[in-house]
Amino acid sequence: MQFLLNNHLSVGVLFAHTFFFSKVKHSILILSLFVTTLFSACISKNGIEEQGGAKIQFKYASNIDITDFGGYVNVKIRNPWDTTKLLHTYILVPADSVLPTLLPSGTIVRTPIKNALVYTSVHVGLLSNLGVLNQIGGVCDAKYLLQPKVSQLIADGKIVDAGDAMSPDIEKIVQLAPDAVLLSPFENSGGYGVIENIGIPIIECADYMENSSLACAEWMRFYGLLFGCESAADSLFLVVEKNYCSLRDSAMALSDHPLLLAELKTGSAWYVPSGGSTTGRFYVDAGANYIFADIKTAGAVPYSFESVFERGHNADCWVFKYNRPIDMTYKQLQLENELYAKFSAFKNRHIYGCNTAHVPYYDEAPFRPDWLLRDLVKIIHPELLPDYELRYYSALE
Repeated sequence: MQFLLNNHLSVGVLFAHTFFFSKVKHSILILSLFVTTLFSACISKNGIEEQGGAKIQFKYASNIDITDFGGYVNVKIRNPWDTTKLLHTYILVPADSVLPTLLPSGTIVRTPIKNALVYTSVHVGLLSNLGVLNQIGGVCDAKYLLQPKVSQLIADGKIVDAGDAMSPDIEKIVQLAPDAVLLSPFENSGGYGVIENIGIPIIECADYMENSSLACAEWMRFYGLLFGCESAADSLFLVVEKNYCSLRDSAMALSDHPLLLAELKTGSAWYVPSGGSTTGRFYVDAGANYIFADIKTAGAVPYSFESVFERGHNADCWVFKYNRPIDMTYKQLQLENELYAKFSAFKNRHIYGCNTAHVPYYDEAPFRPDWLLRDLVKIIHPELLPDYELRYYSALE
């Protein structure tokens, strides 16, 4: 999937694009951006055969392959919906070096990226943790960001609010002239709209499609290469891995594994994380006997209320996420569905909710799975973490 202009783009096409963006007040900015990105964000089509190179080993991630060839780094991202194919190939070339004459095919990205447009809060959160927040020039969906520092930078005009991710403000993006755009790909999305026609490298962040939390988190090493903070990313991942594995091993070594129920009924179905999903594995790694651990498909699976009740009515504890202006209570939960009160976890007052409207669950957890696992271990095996205070979940009142 290639989204950039190449060196054979004609003048006529340039003017066609200018006409296409006629709603942009300063069309000359668009033309200038095209000319600039023809050189900094072009697609190499030399197709040379690569030999040698130092492979950057990934321990958990399976959908990314990185090889350092000295003058450039080749990054191949597999299509997570068809792993026999590639989703994208990136050729990372240091910005302070001359562009090599012979390069393999792929989207050229000059590194480190100094002015990024970031679509997702999770990647904004990661870059903040890596100490390169000043390299974010713009964001989408700013209203969903729960990081005070980022919100303040937006309010001060130091980070551009580019609007809704589904329909970003193209004029603002053109004025920002980012080095690259970071966004999450989706199966059969039909493309990325206007943004893929203005000559900016699009980094397809497919990390969320990995099959384990540590595999997803390991993608931070790729982002470290993009933003020139490789050492910080590698060090952070080692901390995440060590913390996660230590917590998991301690919880799973216990003889007692409480029965766990997850999530709430939504509409006509109760979507539960399968045992093969990243979330389902979290519950098992936290030392729970998760009621749907035997369902090995990926993602969430819809069940009827009756099916979930049959499996989970005797669950020892219950965790769920929700997004509301005020925190959920037992009274509100029962008003929503009086049958919830029939679950043992309700009767025993052992329910924990995560209100994503107020806590940075989605901003942090994908790249700090150790933090999320610590919450779950505290809920399921509080004796292991007697002094720990929950970060994301809270007990219903």
